[in-house]
Amino acid sequence: PFEGVAWTPRPPQGPPQGCFACIAKPPALRQASPVLSPSSAVYLMESKSCKGDSLRPVVPCKHSVEKKTMTNPTTVIEIYPDTTEVNDYYLWSIFNFVYLNFCCLGFIALAYSLKVRDKKLLNDLNGAVEDAKTARLFNITSSALATFCIILIFIFLRYPLTDY
Repeated sequence: PFEGVAWTPRPPQGPPQGCFACIAKPPALRQASPVLSPSSAVYLMESKSCKGDSLRPVVPCKHSVEKKTMTNPTTVIEIYPDTTEVNDYYLWSIFNFVYLNFCCLGFIALAYSLKVRDKKLLNDLNGAVEDAKTARLFNITSSALATFCIILIFIFLRYPLTDY
């Protein structure tokens, strides 16, 4: 009853397994046995218990094995350093800018304080720490020089130069 029937492979069920390199170059077909009875040909065509063609050997994709060993299905949690520990000296800089702006040092301190805040938002901890040190240095300098000038003014107001 099946004489003259040509065997045609079925389309694969679902997405093809393996990587692009293995799918693009499928393994070579095995030589079919020279003596096939029509009933065994039907069995080869209609067997649903095997994956893929019965004439092709089942070869696992070597690339997918490599991928499985290289990539683990784990959850990656990125932990950023705690940037709240970096002090930006913002209020001190504003005070120095408004009240004790000696030779524009309060303005420079305010600029570095704003840079610290920007770098904290970008999670650049090292840059934020360096700019915080610079802002603190300018704040200390501005405060010390302005305080020294205020003390000198009070001394000269209390004891004018005409007394000497």
